[in-house]
Amino acid sequence: GVQDGPARMVFLFMPNGVLPQAWTPIDVGPAWSPTPSLSPLTHHMARTQVLTGLRNKNSMEGEGHYVKTTALLSGEKVHKTGGRDLRVGTSVDQVAAHAVGAETRIPSLVLGLEGVRHAVDMGYSTVYGSHISWRTPTQPAMKETEPRLVFDRLFRSSKRRLGDSSVLDIVAEETASLQRKLGGADTDKLGEYLESVRELERRLERFETSMEGVPSEEPADPGHHEVRSEWFLDLIALAIEADSTRVASLMFGNAVGGTNFSFIDGVEGGHHHLSHHEKDPSKMDQYQRINRWHVARMAGLLDRLSVKRELDGDLLDRTMVFLGSGLRDGDRHDPNDLPILLAGGQALGVAAGEHRRYRKNTPLCELYISMLKAFGVPTSTFGDAEQPLRGVLTV
Repeated sequence: GVQDGPARMVFLFMPNGVLPQAWTPIDVGPAWSPTPSLSPLTHHMARTQVLTGLRNKNSMEGEGHYVKTTALLSGEKVHKTGGRDLRVGTSVDQVAAHAVGAETRIPSLVLGLEGVRHAVDMGYSTVYGSHISWRTPTQPAMKETEPRLVFDRLFRSSKRRLGDSSVLDIVAEETASLQRKLGGADTDKLGEYLESVRELERRLERFETSMEGVPSEEPADPGHHEVRSEWFLDLIALAIEADSTRVASLMFGNAVGGTNFSFIDGVEGGHHHLSHHEKDPSKMDQYQRINRWHVARMAGLLDRLSVKRELDGDLLDRTMVFLGSGLRDGDRHDPNDLPILLAGGQALGVAAGEHRRYRKNTPLCELYISMLKAFGVPTSTFGDAEQPLRGVLTV
């Protein structure tokens, strides 16, 4: 049960919607066949729920992207402003973080691959498009976009002057004394964990060395998008393993994200441009490949969590992993029938893998009531929802 150990939730956000016909499985129920976009999840089907038919009612008003992005995790109305009087609602991840954040060193990790943009577009501040996590209805949670800074925050205590020493040299003494107290299996586990931390630090250092002398205003190599996303997923997994945090969100891009995805085979050009495919077969194919790339990142996080043992299962048993977008088809900006996946959390009472098709206009926020219940923070209403989402939990 929930009381046996920590519950965690991770929210992964992909901008610009999906190509519906390559996303939604035909079969409903446990025996769903992965579509082209969902094929990276083949190994995790037994623990992944594909949720079809959900909508975020309060994001219907407003322009194509910003409202649908910023209100995705709160389901609240977005105040139309280009200025400072931002207002939406506290997001589900931050509700969870407020409830349990004091139990961990970092209440929540809020990460993103693109920085915050300050401009006005169609009457809306682009700050809305840069945030899915809101600490309060008027204050977005600060988003960290540099893996190195996240690494330092997780693994380096600010009390120490570090110089150039490796993070592991710093913790070596503490580790040695801890290892004397631990049994054999736990010592091995600690060793593996520290080796993963050290390996990530080495990779960060190699990347930083390769970037020295490159002017910061030069456009980054698009391939860095993939490298940085992998680092962030490593950091989320390591932070969960160390119980440094129990809540995380990662935006693979901002609303209207224009990332150049030409590092994927068969893709030439920017994400937002390709999402407006206008039924052009070549653009549709490229758009679908970008959707599949995002699903593959989720599958990679599930891999990382499912190989690590804890208690009587693995880390994924006690971690809910959500992947979604604020619109369905990027060509139509449709906020009905959102592409939503939920994996893991089986030890918290989350049901096994299944494609669940809900009646039209079922509130997405019912899912958040269910997730908060599994997390141990029960609530009877959230956004426009007044009950849990049928079938998502076993209890």
